[in-house]
Amino acid sequence: MIPSEPTSIFKDSWSLYDLITKFNYMFHEEIYTEVGNLLRLKGEPGRYCLLDLGCGNARYLAPCLKQAPPLVYEGVDLSEAALSEAREYLAGLPSEITLTHQDMLAAIESTSRTWDVVFTGFAIHHMTSDEKTRFFAAAARCLAQGGWLIMVDVVREENQSREDYLDYYLKFMRDHWTGVPRDQLEEACAHVRDHDYPESLSTLRAMATEAGFNSVRIVIRKAQHHVILFSR
Repeated sequence: MIPSEPTSIFKDSWSLYDLITKFNYMFHEEIYTEVGNLLRLKGEPGRYCLLDLGCGNARYLAPCLKQAPPLVYEGVDLSEAALSEAREYLAGLPSEITLTHQDMLAAIESTSRTWDVVFTGFAIHHMTSDEKTRFFAAAARCLAQGGWLIMVDVVREENQSREDYLDYYLKFMRDHWTGVPRDQLEEACAHVRDHDYPESLSTLRAMATEAGFNSVRIVIRKAQHHVILFSR
């Protein structure tokens, strides 16, 4: 059974995640360069609406949004600390901004708005398989015709078990995340071990196809970290 609080490590403080990303251990620089490119391709600034699920403090997405400002931006997260920081990172964005303290699956299943872009960064792998299936169905329902689901996340290799994935990823963390103090590194490793349930690309593709997406494209891959574009 998957524990019920996968984001507990970040609920009260966002400092550990910022420390991890400061050293680019999860390839945020390369990943969000591509995300920014996608948003600039999507349409004219001020002409699209974007729903950001598991937005955190929006530190990395905010510069992308400022290069291609949406008409409407809604960020959803369970961490009030992160949402408080997001207000600062999003300041000056010429958009209608809403920050919502809510579970991301509940948010997308209950939204009544039609979105041009649904974005999620390193969040879907915390869901169960059934929840991921529901997520894709809800995303397909609320996206405009021609809308995009942009997913940044970790992905398992084909035929790789979760246990083998965790062995690989935890070793990667302990070998390469040398700038993180040992106690905080082990806290992060425990979070990954207890809460990360990534899928293979073929499984994500099957879920998306069943939900009604007809195109799945890897935009960039850095080790296990992917930007995947789903479109209808």
